[in-house]
Amino acid sequence: MIDKINIRVYACAVKDKKVLTLFEEYAGEPLMKFPGGGLEFGEGLIDCLHREFDEELNVKVEVIEHFYTQENFLVSRFRENEQLLTIYYIVNIINEEDFLILDPCIEKTEWVEIDRPDNPLPLPIDKIVFDKLKEKFL
Repeated sequence: MIDKINIRVYACAVKDKKVLTLFEEYAGEPLMKFPGGGLEFGEGLIDCLHREFDEELNVKVEVIEHFYTQENFLVSRFRENEQLLTIYYIVNIINEEDFLILDPCIEKTEWVEIDRPDNPLPLPIDKIVFDKLKEKFL
């Protein structure tokens, strides 16, 4: 039975037809995902992005535009009682020279070519967003 909702806010930092991805392990499973995370109580969506980039990667971002909001019902693959709602923005990293992985859960980062033939992201909504990035930037 679904009795919780988890609002997730993510960013697509695009540069030279590449998008920034993070590699981390979650619930014992390796993941490639977009930077971002869970919205905290009393926090706005944009504030969440700024906090996540500051806490995880030591950088500031400029939010360019809202990009995509998940439209379909989705149950978390990690918690069966939790519904997910994910929201994505296009951002620019302002101070890339200060980029530093601060979150010990993040194993590495990678700028992934948007024009690659496959879709490398394992999470279902991230897959949709990656395909939409292809439509927008290619």
